[in-house]
Amino acid sequence: MKNYPTPHIKASPEDFAPTVLMPGDPLRSKFIAENFLDSAKLVNNVRGIGGYTGTYKGERVSVMASGMGMPSIGIYSYELYNFFGVKNIIRVGSIGGLAEDVKLRDVIFGMSASTTSNFAVQYGLEGQLAPTADYTLLKTAVAEAEKIGASYKVGNILSSDIFYNADPSAAAKWRDMGVLGVEMEAAALYMNAAKAKARALAICTVSDHLFTGESLSSDERQTSFTEMMEIALNTALAISTK
Repeated sequence: MKNYPTPHIKASPEDFAPTVLMPGDPLRSKFIAENFLDSAKLVNNVRGIGGYTGTYKGERVSVMASGMGMPSIGIYSYELYNFFGVKNIIRVGSIGGLAEDVKLRDVIFGMSASTTSNFAVQYGLEGQLAPTADYTLLKTAVAEAEKIGASYKVGNILSSDIFYNADPSAAAKWRDMGVLGVEMEAAALYMNAAKAKARALAICTVSDHLFTGESLSSDERQTSFTEMMEIALNTALAISTK
């Protein structure tokens, strides 16, 4: 019995490439498809979550939004891995800076993703899972960042369930443990990839800083993070034979 289409993705496995770039924002998905992919075709638009497949430098690549938060990316990444045959998902999102040496527009590679979420409870583990990126994707992406001279950091990020935290000291506690920045999706993506024996990486651009108060506009977040997009697409190209 086939598991597709699903309530969230109205498509067939052949509609998706082995690698999917996954921004949170559907408009960023559309931007990537229109500005980086050749012959991009809309393959899913259920609930406005645009998914596109086209080619990048001759290699077939897909891009589809995840929506906001771990419950949302948990659904889409699970279905892509388990029902549509996707092998690699590269999150391309925004992140709030925590560390002092993190600057606006820096690219952060989430080597690991600490979390405030209870997402891992479903696995019944006797302990705490440490969600991590796939090493092949990570080392390839870092090499691609080096090629274009990107300003980047590699390390632990925080995937939070809370955007407006009632505890004003929460961010400082994570910063003091060496966490580079905070976003809301990577940990669930990494866990789904681990369970599906697939690969995942979060590449995020710093859109604001929780301690300096600096921030970029929503329009800038949607259309100006092209360095991150280029790194992700070149990573997809580089791993196509791995």
